[in-house]
Amino acid sequence: MSYRLVTSTRSLGVAGKSLSHQILLRRFLSTTTPQTLTEKIVQRHAVGLPKGKLVRGGDYISLKPKHILTHDNSWPVASKFMSMGATRIHDPEQIVIALDHDVQNKSEANLKKYQQIQTFAKQHGIPNFYPAGRGIGHQIMVEEGFAWPGTMAVASDSHAVHYGGIGCLGTPVVRSDAASIWATGQTWWQIPPIAKVTLTGILPPGVTGKDVIVALCGLFNQDEVLNHAIEYSGTEETLRSIPIDDRLAIANMSFEWGALSGLFPIDRVLQGWLRAKATDFALRNPGLTGKGRFTHEKVEATLRDQLQPDIGATYAKSLYLNLSTLSPFVSGPNSVKAVNPLKDLEAQNIKLDKAYLVSCTNSRASDIASAARVFREAAEKGVEPKIAEGVKFYIAAASTVEQEISEDAGDWQVLLDAGAHPLPAGCGPCIGLGTGLLEKGEVGISSSNRNFKGRMGSTEAKAYLASPEVVAASALQGKIAGPGWYKKPEGVEKVIIGEGTGDLEADKAFSVSEALEKLVSEAEGMVFAAEKEVETGASVAADVAAADESLTEVLPGFPEKVSGEIVFCDADNINTDGIYPGKYTYQDNVPRETMAEVCMQNYDPTFGSVTRPGDILVSGFNFGCGSSREQAATAILARDIPLVVAGSFGNIFSRNSINNALIGVEVPRLVSRLREQFGKGEKLATRRTGWTFEWDVRRSKVTVTEGEGGKTWSQKVGELPPNVQEIIARGGLQKWVEHQISA
Repeated sequence: MSYRLVTSTRSLGVAGKSLSHQILLRRFLSTTTPQTLTEKIVQRHAVGLPKGKLVRGGDYISLKPKHILTHDNSWPVASKFMSMGATRIHDPEQIVIALDHDVQNKSEANLKKYQQIQTFAKQHGIPNFYPAGRGIGHQIMVEEGFAWPGTMAVASDSHAVHYGGIGCLGTPVVRSDAASIWATGQTWWQIPPIAKVTLTGILPPGVTGKDVIVALCGLFNQDEVLNHAIEYSGTEETLRSIPIDDRLAIANMSFEWGALSGLFPIDRVLQGWLRAKATDFALRNPGLTGKGRFTHEKVEATLRDQLQPDIGATYAKSLYLNLSTLSPFVSGPNSVKAVNPLKDLEAQNIKLDKAYLVSCTNSRASDIASAARVFREAAEKGVEPKIAEGVKFYIAAASTVEQEISEDAGDWQVLLDAGAHPLPAGCGPCIGLGTGLLEKGEVGISSSNRNFKGRMGSTEAKAYLASPEVVAASALQGKIAGPGWYKKPEGVEKVIIGEGTGDLEADKAFSVSEALEKLVSEAEGMVFAAEKEVETGASVAADVAAADESLTEVLPGFPEKVSGEIVFCDADNINTDGIYPGKYTYQDNVPRETMAEVCMQNYDPTFGSVTRPGDILVSGFNFGCGSSREQAATAILARDIPLVVAGSFGNIFSRNSINNALIGVEVPRLVSRLREQFGKGEKLATRRTGWTFEWDVRRSKVTVTEGEGGKTWSQKVGELPPNVQEIIARGGLQKWVEHQISA
């Protein structure tokens, strides 16, 4: 299992002070360090903290979220819950269940599963149950007030990051965590390092939140925010140009960018949205006046006590994007990191077979209105407002509430009159389920959040992502195209991005502060070393050597060493769809033999014939990115692969691995050596290398032998602490919780 102890270095952010002043100030602030917005929200939801403890990025905490969402995976979560020996839901109000993924599936097995989930919810007094067809869970969390500004909500789904669009810290957990929360109200969490993304300028007409996040995914494509918690910020003028629906789209796809959360501030735009929602909620629920989740009283109380990052709060890294320099962007094919300005793809005349206005990312009423506007304007220009011949256009609202709004406005009917195929409110094609999937050789464009190979249908299809208006214009013209709404601002020739905040003077001051922080650290280190040498006569070098040889306690039942032959899958960003095909994800009771057979099938169909039991699987960077499916870990175990090594892991895969007893370790040097050795010959997706790998858990050291007669080298790796060993040794979090309940 991959294990990372993330530590966060925090500069004081005080430029111009004397070195002695900074040392004194650092010591004074050791217990009063300014917090980011993320840390402040986590502080409210952390339980069992020592008195006076301020949480920081990198800390392991016990977490009690305000709400947890599960969806079609609710029955597997319930099964885990019951198998743990739990008989009572800790807090029924904490749980939200929304059936949204496979809503088109009317098979007996799926209907039975849905009924089981509904019956379970009723038996356990869970009031917040939403049946199939009501909408996508993440949209429901927002529109029904479960995701609330200044609070933390989690979901057994990777797009929990969606909630950050309204100032609610949302992050994914996995099924075992969900069962633990159902049983105890809490789970474990490591606070990620926190990145600040400053947005400058204003969004030009014809540019949307979808263009912002697609550009961020493609232009910052070196894992800059991988496994970070993002805080988006900007001036009041900048943020005023980003409506809430656009913020939700940006937050939603922050996970595709590599982040574990994407949090917007609680500002005037959000204040206005909250008040409008409270009024709308009262109109829709006249019998709940003053009693619902969206009341004016609750909104005003939140705004009186709203959270903001502290002055002087610091971040693991800082990036910026000038919105004024942005134009419409398109992602693809088959990768969120492959992006191009729309105008470049328009020039290529890329013919389409299918278009999709679906998903929690971009199928709210405002998105449907934008798509309808495309066809209305076509009619005004004398162009027949119909879908192009040979193209199928599928539409599904994010929820029935959003669909009703679009119906009342006439927008839904405009799209139906144009020839669009309506689907029930749910995930559908976005997750590769139901009607209208991409077939072999087809090209599609979607307003959804992922275009991984094979996710929306055939692995031999091409999928692009774009804003709702670009999707609609493409459906109208039969090729990737825009509606012509964007007008390039005078003087803009390229997108302006970079490190820092985009404010030259502020960044210069921050650089000075960082330099002073380094001096403070070095000075304190020198003083400490000198004092230690005087007191003990021992050299710092000797201490370092002793620390290097320190041993980790290995618990009974956990292997001291794991070894085997290396099988190399030479690719970065192998996602969970590649590891375990989506069509099996929501099938219950898939036999272990079948899981082993389809393991890595979407990545490489030959994987099963190349690998052997006991192999060590080595891959590139960001292995296991994508969705929260636990089967990505259990399928690897089903192939009798005891250990996965990567340059880095997707955080949610790391969590799934711990919770399901798969061992892993990050060794970037090994990936580099394998690519040096095998990168020049024939490119194989999966390769037997003849190299051997051994991980010495007690010494936190790995040893690699580069083939028969090849050189052998070793290096230290991160410690796997006893508390994590215990979870793995007991067979995963479920069995660990079961043990705790029975103890």
